[in-house]
Amino acid sequence: MTIFLILAPFGSFALLMLVTSAEISLFVAAAICLAVIGVDVYRGRSIKMLGAGSVVVFSALGAYVVLVDPNLSHSAVKLTIDIGVFAISLVSLIIRKPFILQYALEEVDAETARQPGFLKAVYLITWAWNAAFVLMIIGNVLTIYVPGLPLWSGLVIAFAARNGAAYFTAWYPLYRKAKYGTPPASALPGAD
Repeated sequence: MTIFLILAPFGSFALLMLVTSAEISLFVAAAICLAVIGVDVYRGRSIKMLGAGSVVVFSALGAYVVLVDPNLSHSAVKLTIDIGVFAISLVSLIIRKPFILQYALEEVDAETARQPGFLKAVYLITWAWNAAFVLMIIGNVLTIYVPGLPLWSGLVIAFAARNGAAYFTAWYPLYRKAKYGTPPASALPGAD
């Protein structure tokens, strides 16, 4: 359910870009981001860096398209969104607070969060998402600069990258648990 809420604004944006204007797609995606933030707040959860940053990216680009350049191509709009989301993710790593950590801490118990490999797994999953964002950027760049390339090829790359990262996000914690198991309580930092 969490991964669906995280990806809902981006999936909606991608679908709307196929059938309507960039302005509508951007502002609807921003509204969905705000709704997801509202759901988190209602459930007593924190406001996520990715969600808040995405509201800013979608809204700022929407305002730019409405006020400055209404003829910005759909490919350029998608490229800008992907660069914005990649920047959010990269900044989260630079400040040593990977955006995945906020979600992970709300999904696992305190004992799991204290395990030695927990932060390593969070960083690895965040880097997997960064790789997916880079692939999505490449897909958009190809659709802009390779004139004969079908438009759907960029969508296929984005779909495969996003779904690959989502699959890895679900699979990797299970893999680590199967491989390493749960350490004894005495192995956890701060355990007596």
